[in-house]
Amino acid sequence: MPRPPKQSDLIERIYDAGLDPGLWGDVVVMLNGFIGSRACGLISKDPISKSGATHYYCGVDPHYIQLYAETYARYDPLARLPRYGEVRNIPDLVNFEEYRRGRFYQEWLRPQGCADVANVVLEQSQSSCPMLLTVIPGKEMLDAVQRARIQAVVSHASRALVINRAIERKQQRATALADVVDQLNAGLILLDAACNIVHGNPAADTLLAADDVLRSVSGRLVARSSAANSVLRATFRDAGEVALAAASGQKIPLMSHDGSYYIAQIVALPSLLRNGGESAGGAIGALFVWKAEVDSQSCAGLIDRTFGLTPAELRVLQSIVEVGGVPETAIALGIAETTVKTHLHRVFAKTGVSRQADLVKLAAGFSNPLVH
Repeated sequence: MPRPPKQSDLIERIYDAGLDPGLWGDVVVMLNGFIGSRACGLISKDPISKSGATHYYCGVDPHYIQLYAETYARYDPLARLPRYGEVRNIPDLVNFEEYRRGRFYQEWLRPQGCADVANVVLEQSQSSCPMLLTVIPGKEMLDAVQRARIQAVVSHASRALVINRAIERKQQRATALADVVDQLNAGLILLDAACNIVHGNPAADTLLAADDVLRSVSGRLVARSSAANSVLRATFRDAGEVALAAASGQKIPLMSHDGSYYIAQIVALPSLLRNGGESAGGAIGALFVWKAEVDSQSCAGLIDRTFGLTPAELRVLQSIVEVGGVPETAIALGIAETTVKTHLHRVFAKTGVSRQADLVKLAAGFSNPLVH
């Protein structure tokens, strides 16, 4: 017989599993040895549907694990879960003689050569399907020593599961954020203190692949403009400079070889997203890059709702922005110049501007670089 693990070694391993859920399989084996039981496992149990799922186990034939999930979970005496932290075996839950005549014992437990099952709820939250530690003592009933050993590890296993849940929630939020960033039409580039590219979304990859406004040289971000390069190097030398630039709304103008303008806005990162702060390989800030153009289609609905424009007034505004002045708009829309002027004066009155150039600036302000 192998020597049971020390309680201190077991507890240490439990907390290791709190940081790395893949270690729970090893923990279950150690628990089984520490308790001196025939089998042991971590299961989740729904007290309403009575369904159960076994996540980690040892000492039970996989065939019986499958039978439990498919059939016998509903006959398990755990119809009503005990309170958190209470170690309960069969006689604590139901009439023992009735239980021995039932299907769970006769068809699932007895064929395995076992008589009793002990369970303890490990999660204090109001989860609809909490995690339990379940122990099958063997041919005999659960004894006082085994009960005490189970009780000794309950609080530690519970804390480790809380850590698991917290890490899982953070990972889910990070995944959701990454999905949103990847769908942006504007480029987002994370940079370290040497302007090395830590990460870029697909739009940024497309921008860099064009090898024009911005490019990657041995993994380092380089702008086409030497002036823009100087600003990047000076700003991204540390997280403090990035934070100051971001707070002031600093933007870096960029120009492509064909004369098109792009805007790179400096974005500070929360400390948790800096990947280790200013250590090697850690992002200290980001660039949000988009082409400087008025997208009247994407902003039309917002302008309409904000200023209460009629459909005709909105069409005139869009044409002024996209086509040009009153004569060009009249031709583009197939209406008289006097009609264009009438609608235009109403647009001026509703928006509070008095010049066509101001309308273009207004539309630019409503343009959304996040639109895909």
